[in-house]
Amino acid sequence: MGRPDLKRRQLLAAAGGLAVAGSFGFAALGTGADALASSADTRVRYWNLFSGGDGSNMIAMLDAFRAANPGIDVKDSTLQWGNPFYTKLAMAAAGNRAPDLGVMHLGRVTGFSPGRLLDPWDVDLLAEYGVREADFNPALWQRGVIDGRLYALPLDIHVQLCFYRKDVLKKAGLLGADGRLAPVTSADDWFGVLKEAKKATRKGLQTIGLWVNDQNFQWWFFVAFYTQLGGTWFDKDNAEVTFDTDKATQVLQFLRRHITDGYADPGMGSVGAEQFINGAPFAWEGNWSVPVYSGAELDYGAVPLPPVFGGRATHAESHAFVLPHRSDRGGAANDGAHRLAAYIVTHAQQWAAGGHIPAYTPTLSTASYRKLEPQNEYASAMDHQATEPKVWFAGSTGILAQRVGPIVVSSTMGSAKPDAVARRMKSELAALLAMKNPMDGRTAAQGGTAA
Repeated sequence: MGRPDLKRRQLLAAAGGLAVAGSFGFAALGTGADALASSADTRVRYWNLFSGGDGSNMIAMLDAFRAANPGIDVKDSTLQWGNPFYTKLAMAAAGNRAPDLGVMHLGRVTGFSPGRLLDPWDVDLLAEYGVREADFNPALWQRGVIDGRLYALPLDIHVQLCFYRKDVLKKAGLLGADGRLAPVTSADDWFGVLKEAKKATRKGLQTIGLWVNDQNFQWWFFVAFYTQLGGTWFDKDNAEVTFDTDKATQVLQFLRRHITDGYADPGMGSVGAEQFINGAPFAWEGNWSVPVYSGAELDYGAVPLPPVFGGRATHAESHAFVLPHRSDRGGAANDGAHRLAAYIVTHAQQWAAGGHIPAYTPTLSTASYRKLEPQNEYASAMDHQATEPKVWFAGSTGILAQRVGPIVVSSTMGSAKPDAVARRMKSELAALLAMKNPMDGRTAAQGGTAA
């Protein structure tokens, strides 16, 4: 089947989550230098979006691959995280200038026109290099499958966690016999924990930092607790909205209560990291904060978000390897891309140091991984993932979070009532479902334009 041409404006709008064209940049390259000559038999161009500690870990893994595979020259480029990365990747794939290998957030894959902007993985070739479906969480693997073909190979899951200060909670009598946070099984139980923790909190610190006015975090927390309640978004065909406003109201009331009961203070800012380092008992943050807190040599732990509504679920996204579309895909470079992705996925111990949970489940059972703290405390989140719906407008920095996240914040911050916000959320979901995916080539054929 041919690939209908995609209009530049459609790509810019969709890849960037309705990003402006000004965010499109070609200069944000890292260590890659495609023009450099190499004596290696094969060259693999690889684009990623990893900076900071993740970037350092990825470089170490790439160096290990190069040492083990001297015949493959990896030209890696690190681009600006977020919408600029997706815009550049989309334009490169549409213009047949794509790299051999790329990275995406798994939630963005459905909207990235699989089969047009992404090429499918050769699962038999992956198996030759040690990567098989049986070695992954089934739900995680299936998130990368579109129309029966694998378009995204998961590298990890990164989750929202409840970080807690062991030194503070010990004074409050909130640690179990194992020295970890005692189990929480209901909303009342959770607020009881906060009440006791507040008594042991130093003056000038909030009890919990939970990014109360950040649209992304509030959306992620909502997804987690709404999933705990068994809430759904759309029917199986993604044709009708099934969003439950009663369950949504419960979640919104729960998030709002952290402020009204005096445990989270909007006046202290969104970010809980600094407060947590200074002695605040709790912080709800992504697992990427593990290197920060470990580097500060805190006496702390981390568990999935508390199962306050019965079900065990915490928000999860994933980094995944993808094959951006190339009309000439195949041959040595394609083989090298499969080999490289498989190597990194199956050698993810280094990646776990950044707090991410490796997607390749054999890694989780190794003695070295089980010794990692606090990673070994929240590895169970792999089996209790709360993910965004599998629709084109979902995923990290996607349109769904941009449109619905601020609505959740309005409830948490108290500028709108939870029940009214729940109805607004349902209305917004219906509006998004009615929109056409601007990166689906069929849209252009139907005369659609980017919103």
